Amino acid sequence: MTVKEYSDHENFPFFVDIPTRWMDSDVYGHVNNVEYYSYIDTAINMHLAKKVMLDPNTAPVFGVVAETGCKFFKEIRHPDIIEAGIRVTQIGNSSVTYQVALYRRSDEALAALGHFVHVYVDRETRKPRTIPDAFRKELNQLFT
Repeated sequence: MTVKEYSDHENFPFFVDIPTRWMDSDVYGHVNNVEYYSYIDTAINMHLAKKVMLDPNTAPVFGVVAETGCKFFKEIRHPDIIEAGIRVTQIGNSSVTYQVALYRRSDEALAALGHFVHVYVDRETRKPRTIPDAFRKELNQLFT
């Protein structure tokens, strides 16, 4: 898929709105690059909380971050609202790879495209575990 194709919202089955905060901006007047990773993490965890009712405080199995990356295309500035679109590009035994598109609501421009790998681990041992069936079922809904 080309970057141009990512501007099509239809490629992302789940969306969440994330407001920027004043403190997200750096001295150059735009959102600092590290905040994009926070938006990506927020979008994925909002999906898990809403769709599989993940309670991060009690879940016996949960995802930890193994890898992240982001390509930046347009500035985000406060007070932009971000539309974060999520899709799943790979599901393994204990891992899932997400792709997250961050759009500026003001002009629907693709601002950034990130990826995020979760490895599911046991709460007690912190060793990889098979993705629970309820999670896998929902993740398959995002698979493209």
